[in-house]
Amino acid sequence: MKFETPLVARAAVRALSASKIRELYNEGIGRKDVLAFWVGEPDEPTPQFIRAAAAASLAAGETFYTHNLGIPELRAALGQYITRLHRPTAENQVAVTSSGVNALMLASQLLVDPGDRVVEVVPLWPNLLEIPKILAARVTTVALDFSPGGWTLDIQRLVGQLKPGTRALYLNSPNNPTGWTISREEQKAVLEHCRRHGIWIFADDAYERLYFGPGGIAPSFLDLMDAEDRVISTNTFSKSWLMTGWRLGWLIVPPSLTADLGKLIEYNTSCTPVFVQRAGVAAVTQGEPVIAHTLERFRRARDFLVSRLGEIPRVKVALPDGTMYAFLRVDGVSDSLEFCKRLVREQGLGLAPGAAFGPEGEGYVRWCFAADEAKLADGVARLRRALRAS
Repeated sequence: MKFETPLVARAAVRALSASKIRELYNEGIGRKDVLAFWVGEPDEPTPQFIRAAAAASLAAGETFYTHNLGIPELRAALGQYITRLHRPTAENQVAVTSSGVNALMLASQLLVDPGDRVVEVVPLWPNLLEIPKILAARVTTVALDFSPGGWTLDIQRLVGQLKPGTRALYLNSPNNPTGWTISREEQKAVLEHCRRHGIWIFADDAYERLYFGPGGIAPSFLDLMDAEDRVISTNTFSKSWLMTGWRLGWLIVPPSLTADLGKLIEYNTSCTPVFVQRAGVAAVTQGEPVIAHTLERFRRARDFLVSRLGEIPRVKVALPDGTMYAFLRVDGVSDSLEFCKRLVREQGLGLAPGAAFGPEGEGYVRWCFAADEAKLADGVARLRRALRAS
């Protein structure tokens, strides 16, 4: 029997952009000579005390289901952590998730309907660009402006796109890939406007502790909001505590949403593994020295890399305010994916194509500087050779 319906995914899924970073990565499979700066993760393993907490949990036999929203110890620890950094936060505002990207998907599933209009500030991490599209939302983008002096946001242009009827603003700050970080005054303007029009703010705070400005903690909507504001903060253990492979994140939500969020988690992953959550407790309660070490190390790497890149005539790069990335423009490059493939083939240099972060990233490449200076210097030399040959 034949059916007229083809064996294909939903139209919204078929329309998703395939990962250009993954396509590039495939170019380098099997090559041991590639200097890989394309993946966004620290280059050091998870600290021993965090791994030990997980091992102890497994040894104790904690291999069973747990509460959808997370074990009480981790929810309480995260509430205390957010209270210390930003504002009083109770355990009933915290939900533990299976990664930061899972937190973003859950927040979107919680509040975004098919056809809803959402706004995103770009260039942007491709996962966040595509999540609303999976739910068949309509995405409007507002581009950051580049100059060698730094990336900037035209706040009036953004506010102009936050029209009545807009469901949500997705804002990643510090921003992957540019390192741009929204200022406190810009946050106030955005929050006040969204209050007037009932627009949700989904704040992707993954890099808030990898911030090179005063205090080492990026400005947060959590610092400004009132209890009734429509703000959701998503975060991850991946960057701050060197835990990318653990897939552990969290959400801070208004208490009125917690019960429904728990239902969503049940129908997505049911819960996060207990031993992973025990590692999270260790990280969030004992991990401040890890963050301090990482931030200082990345600051030195950033300064070194941007200084060296600035010596290459065709390269323009701004000093990032945060994250672990430099987003550099290369004069004469109109197809960043093909350019990065050529870097892999001819120089063994792995950088992420700017086009992976939306059309606004074309002509740029992202360089993850979570590496030692010798490796960064070798990478700069390879880029210099590639540009000299082209």
